[in-house]
Amino acid sequence: MTSALADDADLKQPTVLLVDDDEVNLLLTSMALRERGFAITEASSAERALALLADWSPDVIVLDAIMPGMDGFDCCRELRAMPGFQSIPVLMLTGLDDEASINRAYEAGATDFFVKSHQWSLLAGRLRYLLRSSRTRLELERSKAQLARAQDLARMGSFDWRPDGSGLVFSVEGLRVFGLSPRDHLSLREALRMVPRDERNNFFAILRDVLAHYTVLCTDVPVRLRDGRQRVLHLEAEPEFDEHGAISGYTGIVQDVTDRRAAEDKIKHLANFDSLTGLPNRRQLIWRAERAIEHARHMGHQVGLLLIDLDRFKIINDTLGHAAGDELLVEVAHRLRACVRHSDQVIDAAPDTPGSRAHRTLEAVGRLGGDEFVALLSEVGDERDAVRVAQRILEALRDPVLVGGQECFVTASVGIALYPRDGTTVADLLRNSDVAMYSVKAQGRNAAAIYTPQLAGKGREKLALETALHKALEREELVLHYQPKVDVRSGRFIGAEALMRWQRNDQIVPPAEFIPLAEETGLIIPMSHWAIREAIRQARAWQQAFGIEVSIAVNMPSRMFLRTDLIESIQSALAEQHAAPGCLELEITETGLMKDLQNVIPALRQLNALGVEISIDDFGTGYSSLAYLTTLPISELKIDRSFVRELGHRRESTAVVTAILALARSLGLRVVAEGVETPLQMDVLDRLGCGIMQGYLFSKPLRGPDLEQWLRDTVLPRKAHWMHAGAARQGAGDPAQEHTPGAASAKPLY
Repeated sequence: MTSALADDADLKQPTVLLVDDDEVNLLLTSMALRERGFAITEASSAERALALLADWSPDVIVLDAIMPGMDGFDCCRELRAMPGFQSIPVLMLTGLDDEASINRAYEAGATDFFVKSHQWSLLAGRLRYLLRSSRTRLELERSKAQLARAQDLARMGSFDWRPDGSGLVFSVEGLRVFGLSPRDHLSLREALRMVPRDERNNFFAILRDVLAHYTVLCTDVPVRLRDGRQRVLHLEAEPEFDEHGAISGYTGIVQDVTDRRAAEDKIKHLANFDSLTGLPNRRQLIWRAERAIEHARHMGHQVGLLLIDLDRFKIINDTLGHAAGDELLVEVAHRLRACVRHSDQVIDAAPDTPGSRAHRTLEAVGRLGGDEFVALLSEVGDERDAVRVAQRILEALRDPVLVGGQECFVTASVGIALYPRDGTTVADLLRNSDVAMYSVKAQGRNAAAIYTPQLAGKGREKLALETALHKALEREELVLHYQPKVDVRSGRFIGAEALMRWQRNDQIVPPAEFIPLAEETGLIIPMSHWAIREAIRQARAWQQAFGIEVSIAVNMPSRMFLRTDLIESIQSALAEQHAAPGCLELEITETGLMKDLQNVIPALRQLNALGVEISIDDFGTGYSSLAYLTTLPISELKIDRSFVRELGHRRESTAVVTAILALARSLGLRVVAEGVETPLQMDVLDRLGCGIMQGYLFSKPLRGPDLEQWLRDTVLPRKAHWMHAGAARQGAGDPAQEHTPGAASAKPLY
């Protein structure tokens, strides 16, 4: 008994206020209850009890019903009126075992009654029962309050609908969802009238279907409240059945989900539309294109996909900044949107059944990423429709755009692919429109092109070539061919220019095919490092074989001079071959030099300090100032073949070459004429004072072993025709030869 009492009391001794005017009975009852684990406070009258309760609250109150003055019934009424005592357990002790007294006790607010006796165990058990009931009631009330609070926070309430006439009844929280007070009433008719007219038919259809099949109701419905606010309510209700299996009504909840729906719509919009331009993004575009293709498959029409790539957008972005670039993209998006039947809605459901025109809502312009846009034409008659849209797009971009406070012009390259002719999937159409777009780029930009299989063939060939080029180094397919430089005055071989060749499948790939590809892919960097090492190795091999010191010139892209590992790579190669720095010469085109002049100057000076000479290739073709010649550590100028070609035929070419030679002579620079193919060109150059030449007149580019054989067959026995012409002029004392630029500083080479 003691253990049970302790459990019921939640590890604390229950407090009891015992009120009885009979002193003996009060004493006996107190002693009995104390023995059974209760803490008893005694009061001999109702007035004394009320005085004690003014500042104290026991766990339970035991009242004697019949007392002089204020009896137990009146005392119970008084304490029930006191704040905080509405729910406290009150046990009424009475000696009257009649129904009228019991009813009177309950009417006064008593929780229970007990007939006076000396059965103390029964009394203690009744008190424990009252305590447990009180705690249960308090927990229920607390749970109810928490539920009400949670429903308020969740903007949720409950409702009950009975078709038997009681109608629709909402809880207080349910009324609050509709913006109503607990005193208001909301009938079913009024609730249905809150649904907007354009939504009623759909909502009524749902209700009819639910009632016809006794299914669960679960839907969102927009409503207009009495105060005019627009809200979205979520309804859920389950059917209830009577003992005969007949439906008796529906019980459910109603919740205000307006904010949630707004958040969901925003999230959905962010997931499907580009945050910068507001156009459909890649995800939404692909979804729309898939639905358009599906509909076209049923209807038998074509779908057009236009890939739009802005021309030279990177220049604007890098020059004016990313903020200006974003402004430009927003303006371009605005213009593109006006070129098609654009739909800004989030489309996440299939169009209506075949035969309808709902698929036209799929048509839109979207941003694929970066400066790439896509125009989806959900139905086109033939390719001419797509071409007309492409021309509208090009025309829309023709007007200038003001970005970053500066007026800019932007053009685009447009590639067109059609379903099903050019592909049956979105991936096919995107790939093929991309192929068509890049063909426009290759032909000058600012135009549109329709995909053809021939374009794809070229693209596949380029991809295959790029893949093979990646493996060319590791497969040792790259080779160097050397074109000799000769001094026609002395008939000596003084060096060579290394020209890279790619021997693929026993065939030589023309440099014009793989060098630009290497530049584009960045492979030119490892290829250039390889060329430097191979040239140094070859120069060292010739030195050991023939006892001559020659320099081999290697063409370098301007980006190589920007790399911090260039000097280290050259030093490593020289140390590996035990070669002097003078065996290597680096050539850079004048155009490439002027493109990154300020950035390459430090590398040029470091190379000069190392002992590696710098040659300016294609001199005279760059549109630049000649001031760099006086400040940069340059050793050699190469006259471009375009000036050499017309020597002896055009006075202008002779004048240009003469000016170059005079400039070089005044600056103490060596001059090499490249592309010499005829004796006439050689004679004119020699007379003008340029004695160092290279070209097919002397030898075509040869592999290392072949050039060694050329040396043995031509140079060593002095059998070359150009040697005799040079020797004759030297014997005649040609005054021009006495002033050959760089002749005095030329190395004593073979």
